[in-house]
Amino acid sequence: MIFSSPAFILLFLPIAFLGYFSLNRIRLVLASKAWLVAASLFFYAYWNVAYLPLLLGSIFFNFAVGTSLSPYRKSEYLRVSRRFVLAGSITANLALLGFFKYANFLVDNINFAFNASYVLPQILLPLGISFFTFTQIAYLVDSYRGEAKEYDFLNYALFVTFFPHLIAGPILHHREMMPQFESRWNLAVRYRNIVLGLFIFSIGLFKKVVIADTFAIWANAGYDGKITLDFFRAWGTSLSYTFQLYFDFSGYCDMAIGAALLFNIWLPINFNSPYKALDIQDFWQRWHMTLSRYLRDYLYIPLGGNRCSTVRAYFNLMATFVLGGLWHGASWMFVIWGALHGAALVGHRAWSGLGLRMPKAVAWLLTFSFVNIAWVFFRAKTLDEALRVLRGMADIDSLLYFPVVAIPTNDLAWGGWFSDYLLRWLPAGLAANLLCFGALALALGIISQNNSFELMTSGHGMAKLSGALLLFCIAMYFMMVTKSSVFLYFNF
Repeated sequence: MIFSSPAFILLFLPIAFLGYFSLNRIRLVLASKAWLVAASLFFYAYWNVAYLPLLLGSIFFNFAVGTSLSPYRKSEYLRVSRRFVLAGSITANLALLGFFKYANFLVDNINFAFNASYVLPQILLPLGISFFTFTQIAYLVDSYRGEAKEYDFLNYALFVTFFPHLIAGPILHHREMMPQFESRWNLAVRYRNIVLGLFIFSIGLFKKVVIADTFAIWANAGYDGKITLDFFRAWGTSLSYTFQLYFDFSGYCDMAIGAALLFNIWLPINFNSPYKALDIQDFWQRWHMTLSRYLRDYLYIPLGGNRCSTVRAYFNLMATFVLGGLWHGASWMFVIWGALHGAALVGHRAWSGLGLRMPKAVAWLLTFSFVNIAWVFFRAKTLDEALRVLRGMADIDSLLYFPVVAIPTNDLAWGGWFSDYLLRWLPAGLAANLLCFGALALALGIISQNNSFELMTSGHGMAKLSGALLLFCIAMYFMMVTKSSVFLYFNF
């Protein structure tokens, strides 16, 4: 059950909403929270009930440890140093994540390096394990620092399992959610929040079902290795994935915020027009913002941040982004992608340190081009696959090839005299992929406008409701004629 499925939209979400506020209306506040926890656990178990005990065990363990770590709650059972308990509990969380996410990867690399033949049973990755593990590690650290001051198990379980963020984030802090779960102002139906929630949820649904899933067709066709990639087809492939990932993740973030708002909960903004960035640092302040915050607060700063020598600060940046790349998955391709971004940030910091600047248009084009090229390594399964796409992008010999033999009409997705006209005046690769490049131009125009959050916080309620209804109907039509794919970040 994904956010963009009829089962979620037409059944799960309305039932969860009605049950929660019905219990609140008769002042069964604890029962309403328990209902929401149960609904969230059902949402998680719907994917694979076998991993539900893993999630529950993680919640019980981390709540017990986090409570004992608090400097405000002295435990007579805690006979060792709090620092030791913190280190041990973080290690336990990372070991669990490492087993499920990296065990096969580690064994494969050992076999390759030492010509061995160790075999592990295939380990399936539990959905959302990276997100609920990182969320709870943040809770442990915040508790140790005295920044987590509320220790109610039901609230904690709701904090971890709340279904809008459980599978793919955002990565939350205990202190930004607990006051919302405790506030009595959030127990009643807020019609303004319903309008805002439906509006941004509908935008996200449209982004996912109509835009992202359309670009997925061209991206998958280019990366599956069955077609020859000339200049235009290779750029169409890479840019299609660049925009697929953008609208897929942006759509998920919008839908998560919208679903949470129905329950009067504001999730932190996780996506803020990253393709408008004018440098790579600006990009990471806009893309997956809660992950960037997490890496900064719990990895980069503890390594020393920039409060050290220049060389050491550069090392800290590289280490942070290499590990950030590896967080996305057990593959050297993610490591390469992370290293590329780390190197780009080092280069940007050196450039800025010299006081150098460039025109905004050039800065945007350079940043966007780098991000697009780096996504090739993020998407490709192997280095050969990535190099195949990059070689096609550099194939300038095919740039100005005009066909002598007519391209079949079905390849053009156009017909009649217009096809003949295109064949005379456009390069073959561009003519054959004109529909793709037209969609890319349209997508570029869309992201240059106000983003979902800006639209949500401006305009009148009725206009929002009308716009939401229109987008919702279009998206539902697309859902009926096609099958929406799983969100890309569910794989991480």
